Amino acid sequence: MSFGAETPFILLARIQVKSDKVQEYLLLAAKTDKAVEDSEPGMLHHTFDQDPENPLCFVWSEVYKNDQAFLAHLANPPVGAYLQGHAELGDNFTVEVYGTVGEKCKAAMVATGLPLKIFESKLGYSRV
Repeated sequence: MSFGAETPFILLARIQVKSDKVQEYLLLAAKTDKAVEDSEPGMLHHTFDQDPENPLCFVWSEVYKNDQAFLAHLANPPVGAYLQGHAELGDNFTVEVYGTVGEKCKAAMVATGLPLKIFESKLGYSRV
């Protein structure tokens, strides 16, 4: 299989929330999740998971149909509002990508300014 701009990939966004802002953050995350579900058909999986060892740490687990789905996500106004809210309520935000993305998508990821690590696929398959 050839991996690239047209293949699915997984993104994990690891965040930490300020200790006195967890409930506000959960409301922001729920609002964002619903907006993404309603407006992004290329988002195949979207969950907000709490770390079992640290209740201030969460992970967005996201599966994108392809690079275009990610670019649509970045341009989605509720996602921009979420990132603004995170700036007030959160302490940390890092991104890990599992799968190969094209140059345009990679450039858009880098342009967010968030700490980013991309694990490119060397072999395997996807049934997503």
